[in-house]
Parts: sequence; structure tokens; C-alpha cells
Amino acid sequence: MVRTIAAKDWVSLIGEDLGTSPWFSLDQAVIDDFAKVTGDDQFIHVDPARAKVESPYGGTIAHGFLTLSMLPVMARAILPRTQNAGARINYGFDKIRFLAPVPAGARVRAHFRLVDAEEGRPGELTLKYNVTVEVEGGERPALAAEWLSRVLFTPD
Repeated sequence: MVRTIAAKDWVSLIGEDLGTSPWFSLDQAVIDDFAKVTGDDQFIHVDPARAKVESPYGGTIAHGFLTLSMLPVMARAILPRTQNAGARINYGFDKIRFLAPVPAGARVRAHFRLVDAEEGRPGELTLKYNVTVEVEGGERPALAAEWLSRVLFTPD
């Protein structure tokens, strides 16, 4: 169960590992749907027969941006909730690196470490995480990022 903390308590978690998400599968159907939505239909993502022969990965792989787009669902599964929060919004990234491919059918999960927690304007908290996404059985992370999130809340 995900815990709930006061906005002022985020500062005490700076430098802490906040946890690891459950595993999520990125199967070919999910990859195909992402390709349809984004228009990124390169054969390395959507053509298993061609990718098996022509790609350096030996089969299709998930889009890097698909892996990145999984961060909110992975975060929601484990990160603390903020008391009196009205919304949590994506504020962007300071750094994103796609380090290893995610083969179609692989399972991924994310590890979160809080790097910073800063109150900006009243009722607004900016959180910065170091996030790595691992591929089950993989030697290297698929993704490493510095992710910024904003919590909009009613002060307690």
C-alpha cells in the first residue's frame, strides 16, 4: 500500500530510495498501439519478421518513448501520495538516456530516488527523481532519467 505524507515531509526524503515499481510487460500489441498513436512505425518496432533479420536486436523492440511513458504508472504504484494534493503534474526532465533496448515481450520496472524537493509558489511543490528502468534479465538499464514532477496542493 502506498503511504501518504505531508508536503513538508518530502524534504526529509531527499537522497532516499523511494522504491521499485512492480514489473510491467511491453508486449508487441502495446508496442504496435504506441506506434499507431505516435506515427513511429519503424520496422524495428512493428515488423517482427523483418526485425529478426535486419535489426541488430534480433527482433522488435519497444520505443524509447514508450518506455519513458511508462514512468507515471510505475511511479503511481509506489511513490508516496501528498496530503491535500489536488494534482500531480509532469514538469519535465533534466536528463533522459535510453541505454539499452527493451525487447518486445520484456518486462520492465523502475527504481526511484528522490534528489530534490522544493516549494516554489505557495501551494506548489517540485520533486526531482533519479529514475532507472530495468529490463528483466537485462545487463544494463533501459533508461536513466532525472524527472521533475509538480504537486499542486492545498497548504495544511
